[in-house]
Amino acid sequence: MGLEISKEAIHDLPIETFDGEIIVIDRLEDVQKAVDYLKQFDTIGFDTETKPAFRKNVFRKVALMQLSTLDKCFLFRLNLIQYPDCLDDLICSSNVKKIGLSLRDDFAALRKRSDCPPLNFVDLQTFVKDYGIKDMSLQKIYAILFQKKISKNQRLSNWEASTLKDSQQMYAAIDAWACLKIYNHLIKYGSPVKAK
Repeated sequence: MGLEISKEAIHDLPIETFDGEIIVIDRLEDVQKAVDYLKQFDTIGFDTETKPAFRKNVFRKVALMQLSTLDKCFLFRLNLIQYPDCLDDLICSSNVKKIGLSLRDDFAALRKRSDCPPLNFVDLQTFVKDYGIKDMSLQKIYAILFQKKISKNQRLSNWEASTLKDSQQMYAAIDAWACLKIYNHLIKYGSPVKAK
């Protein structure tokens, strides 16, 4: 029997916040320092955001890439800095493990910016199955493990805005950080149901 949670149960949970540092990277000259910092870690959280297109046949490029440690999340504003080589090198590096969720869409979006294949990624949608978790959304996986709710209020906001609001920054940071937190928790405490 797999672990799952209802929307009603999530509704009553306390809302999660990210208490670490959120660093917005919107200038090319700041990218290398951020990448050098992230390369020190074996494992980081990953996510992207794209401005929603509410009309058919309108496709937008990824506007934001979030890369997070447990206490620092970098928000790379790709709509302003494009996709610098050093950031691409990190995404294509086999040395740093990147943890994300539903990565197929992210990879398809990144392919519009780079020919380099993303390397050393773990997709939580596949990963959590070995731990008996049936739910596939980040919000539900997080609620099952930590009994807290990840707010989705900013998901459809304008990720190409001239300045990201604090609420957007918090939402974006939590999505990448939560992926890393889930992975670390399962590696450390989880006992796979399929241990054979």
